[in-house]
Amino acid sequence: MLLKDKVCVITGAASLRGIGYATSELFAEHGAKIVVLDLAIDDSTLGAIRSSIRERVNGSVSVDGLRCDIRNAAECETVLRHIVELHGRIDVLVNSAAIVKSQPLLEIGEHDLSSMIDVNLKGTFHLCQSALKLFTAQQSGVIVNIASVAAQRGGGLVGGAHYAASKGGVISLTRSIAREFGPQNIRANVVCPSMTETSMLDGTVSDAMFRDIASTIPLRRAGKPREIAGACLFLASDLSAYVTGATLDVNGGSHIH
Repeated sequence: MLLKDKVCVITGAASLRGIGYATSELFAEHGAKIVVLDLAIDDSTLGAIRSSIRERVNGSVSVDGLRCDIRNAAECETVLRHIVELHGRIDVLVNSAAIVKSQPLLEIGEHDLSSMIDVNLKGTFHLCQSALKLFTAQQSGVIVNIASVAAQRGGGLVGGAHYAASKGGVISLTRSIAREFGPQNIRANVVCPSMTETSMLDGTVSDAMFRDIASTIPLRRAGKPREIAGACLFLASDLSAYVTGATLDVNGGSHIH
């Protein structure tokens, strides 16, 4: 098992069709203790997550869930400290929580821009900052941030310019963390998926648009959440012990550079 007894915090995991959930499930299969964070977490949602993961793992597994508004820095710090009280430490943070919206640049209003930056960039920043305080004290820790191919190619698939810009900020943030905190035995890497079959596409991409985009990808299909989770598992585990500041493309060949 690649993550035996590691305490792994994963954001944006409330939807069973999302990258956050798929990552939680795969990490649990590899022996991790899972803590999911999401604004939509409640008893019912957590129960569904636990049931689904335990069915997949076919056994007992540690799965906790906490509601967290990642736009609020103080709330992020409080939640992570509560997790330390619960489990004694945090080993891995995966930032998967995000929103997406497809809009022409000239139609992006101030509220749309602020919402995108607040969740995708500031939310990731807040959690990284809170986790790094803990990781520095224990002189170890791993951060995996989910960005997007949109940040590399300038949008143009699903998200608008504000989405691409927010995810571009996540890439730069991750590299900055890797450079500054490497001496403390802390690693930070970023995964850039392309269009993935998640609930984020609901109401955003029509069936015709989905087929058109998929036809331009060399592998001729969208990604699956578990395929993105596999990249996260590699970066969270000791298989990537000498990898930090890297951007791992999981895009079916849609952006080769």
